[in-house]
This record gives sequence, structure tokens and C-alpha cells, in this order.
Amino acid sequence: MLDATRRRALAVDLLAERGFVRVAELSDAFGVTPVTARADLDALERDGVVRRVHGGAVPVGAGTSAEPRPQREPSFEEALAASVVPKQQIGELAASMVRSGQSLILDVGTTTLQVAKALRARSDLEDLTIFTNGLSIALELEPEIPRFTVVVTGGTLRPRQHSLVHPLAGSLLDEVHVDLAFIGCNGVDPERGVTNANLPEAAVKALMLQAAARAVVVADASKLGEVHLGRIGSIDEFDALVTDAAAPPVLLGELELAGLDVLVASSAS
Repeated sequence: MLDATRRRALAVDLLAERGFVRVAELSDAFGVTPVTARADLDALERDGVVRRVHGGAVPVGAGTSAEPRPQREPSFEEALAASVVPKQQIGELAASMVRSGQSLILDVGTTTLQVAKALRARSDLEDLTIFTNGLSIALELEPEIPRFTVVVTGGTLRPRQHSLVHPLAGSLLDEVHVDLAFIGCNGVDPERGVTNANLPEAAVKALMLQAAARAVVVADASKLGEVHLGRIGSIDEFDALVTDAAAPPVLLGELELAGLDVLVASSAS
């Protein structure tokens, strides 16, 4: 493992070559967590060598043209096409945690949609009550009625994501307490907690977290070490993380030290 001085010198070299480096690139290149990579860039900024921008850094004095353009939020369908196999594996492992007679929350998202599909495939399950704010998830589960009771939260429909948010999305969640919640996100970080890029969705996810006896965050490896605008909850508010085999072992170790039970899905799950 490279020491901090060597990592930062190499980061400056990469920056000079490319004009912009991402936190994820430094993390992969140096075998450190995104938390450490961000800390390296923060130290270089204090030294006056780089300027931090969203997602990474640019050379000092670089114009705004060197900064990455804000990325358009992918639609539900676009996100569904990404990391299909890992999300299926996560869904199967998460669904294996469920027992007949339980009440669940299934948050909106492409990974939680895979949880719903895996629940449908379990012929041994009976008498589940499932609350969701995802229209795609509700439609996926509809054929299992009356084996499953499916309750849609209500609220305002977000275009492209098929999710229900405030106003009114929280009214039902304030009135229930479920056995288990599966919550999706855009980021899981040992220090900054579980976060989401969209504030209205983050607010609903936070209510789901509070409405559950046990809360499980489901996130593929690309979400780990990332931090986004809306905070859902701290690491110690969640009981477990279900992720895939591409997750960096160092980062998984940091999450476990923070008190999270880490479950890694694989093709054998």
C-alpha cells in the first residue's frame, strides 16, 4: 500500500495529465477507500495544489470548462440496465432474509425491484404485507395478491423514477411499524452515512428507516464510499448492508467497524 505522500504525488501527476481526476479513479488506482482518496484531495487543496470540485479535483487556476458537467439523473429504465447481475444477486440474498407472516417496506429503486422479483420466486412465502412507494415494484408484486398484500404509500409521482414522494407520501409511513425495510440509496459512506441524490426521495427513505424494526440498505459496489446531497440516516441507524462481490474489502471493513452487518452476494447466493 502506498503511503499518503506517494499517493498524493501520483494524484498530482494524474491531474496534470488529464486535467480532472475523480475520487473513484484514485480509489481504484491506489487501492484505498473513496474516503481516503477524498482526504488526499482535501490535503492537496489545503496545500494549494488542486481545486476540489464535485466528484474529484481540477488543477488550481483551471476554468469552469475543466469541471465535470452535472450529470443528468438516469431514468428508472436506464438504471435498470446497469449492473443487472449484481443487483439480481443482491435481491436474492436480501429476499432470503424474509420469513412468512412478516411486514416489509420495499423502497423505490432498481435494486429493490430485484428484491421484489426474488420474493415472488420464493414459493414458500405466505402472508407478507409489503408497503412500497415504487410503482414498478407494486406492479411487479401485483400477481402475488392475495399471497402478498401490497400497499402503495401514495404521494406525488416523480417523473422518470416512478416513485411517490411528498406531499402525502409520508402520511401512511407515520402510521405503520414494519418488521423489515429494504432501502435503496446513491451512497453508503462509513462517516457520512447513507445518502441519496434526490432530496424528496431521501426524506421518504428516512421515514421508512424510522418505521422499521430492522432496516437493510441494499446497494451495489458502485454506491459504496459515495456521498450525496440528501441524508437518509447514519450507519448505526441501519442493521445491515447487502452488496455485491465487487465491493472493496477495505471499505467493507470500515463499514463493519462502524457497526454495520455486511452481507456480500455472489453467484452462489
